[in-house]
Amino acid sequence: MSKRTIDRLFAASLAAVLFGVVLVLVTVAAFLCTATWTTSGTQVTRFEVNQGVTWTIWFAVLGGILAAVGGLGQLVAWIGALVNTARLEDKLWFIVLLVTGIFSFGFIAMLVYVLIGPDGTAMAGPRASSPPGIQPA
Repeated sequence: MSKRTIDRLFAASLAAVLFGVVLVLVTVAAFLCTATWTTSGTQVTRFEVNQGVTWTIWFAVLGGILAAVGGLGQLVAWIGALVNTARLEDKLWFIVLLVTGIFSFGFIAMLVYVLIGPDGTAMAGPRASSPPGIQPA
């Protein structure tokens, strides 16, 4: 997987996670705001859900699915980055991505990798060849 593909997958899955979380938070807030609260002093004595607010449950489920799919995309991007950096001669990027991912700091390392990390699939360029008929020593 090329670094460009990893970058795009990371950005798209990050957007899905963020949008999913925001969708869940907004729908939970809407659900709580459209319910009937009966209070007695400082205690809530009755909480009643009004008719027609079941749509908020579906939006919350949709947000949860988006966040889960985005999380899976983040995992795939991380694995792609590991495979990509394993091809490099210097294994520092691979080790940093692996260790931070194992200890749950992989998002930070992936963010740095996406911004300034090397591409393990990039060719070093064509090698200089000798003219036809001349054999290298």
